[in-house]
Amino acid sequence: MNILNFFIASVLSACPLLFGTLGETLTERSGNLNLGVEGMMFMGGIAGLAGSYYYETLSENPVVWVSVVIAIVCSFLCAAFGALIYSVLTITFRANQNVTGLALTIFGTGFGNFFGELLSNSAGGYAAVGNATKVAFNAPISATLASSSVVGKLLFSYNFLVYIALALALFLTYFINHTRTGLNLWAVGERHAAADAAGINVTRYKYLATCIGGGITGLGGMYIVMNSASGVGGVWVHNCISGYGWLSVALVIFAMWHPSRAIFASFVFGALSVARFYFPVSFLPDAIYEVVPYIATIVVLISVSMRSRRRLQPPASLGLAYFREER
Repeated sequence: MNILNFFIASVLSACPLLFGTLGETLTERSGNLNLGVEGMMFMGGIAGLAGSYYYETLSENPVVWVSVVIAIVCSFLCAAFGALIYSVLTITFRANQNVTGLALTIFGTGFGNFFGELLSNSAGGYAAVGNATKVAFNAPISATLASSSVVGKLLFSYNFLVYIALALALFLTYFINHTRTGLNLWAVGERHAAADAAGINVTRYKYLATCIGGGITGLGGMYIVMNSASGVGGVWVHNCISGYGWLSVALVIFAMWHPSRAIFASFVFGALSVARFYFPVSFLPDAIYEVVPYIATIVVLISVSMRSRRRLQPPASLGLAYFREER
């Protein structure tokens, strides 16, 4: 039973990483290397909390599902706005993608912490969504099935965002590999000039992929705030994202730029992050558990660089600005 609980905790811990990884994978498939994932998760986290909190505060009879939808929409839009800033600077003005992404991380972190503290202070020091909303974000999708058997507990012990993340991973896998729009996106990320010559609007694809990808990463930030912050959820905790964005960037490499592989990669990182609570080793410091995922990423990166299979390589134009006049 301890192993079953460990598996469930690993999945729940992996969910925000999966959102972040999927969003960054979509972005990088367009050729944009956005290192601002951490910042966008901060922006999505505070926007989701603020949207839900103000709806419940200003409404006489708040409806739980409306509060949940508002949190999701606000989170997505705010993080997508951060990605839009990145897109304008790197696609239109052709700024260095690495520097711009780092700047977005700094900006987004400050944005989240500033407005998070402002929200808390305006509410008298503690701003939280209602208990019903907390339950909606944290409760198993089916408590009856989750308690019916071992199989039921294994399959139905997760909140609805976990299933959305899994469905999104499968959808993006199909979209990128089996639809015309997805294949066009793949072409844009591989060879900007060739895609442009084939009649594909490179700028449009890069903007849309980057902004939508940014919005998806924002959902990971909202998940952390609503489910994990301080162990209670639904409140703002200073620096609550605490490196999940950077882990997501590493997981894109771990997953080799494929959304379906991101499921396993996120689960591995999630399992490693909670392993200390279920399988403690008295003579091992916690730092050992924290460093193992990064070591695994380095090993995978070396392995990927040694492979000749093209579909396991990063997009050829990743991190490069496109100058149409030089085509």
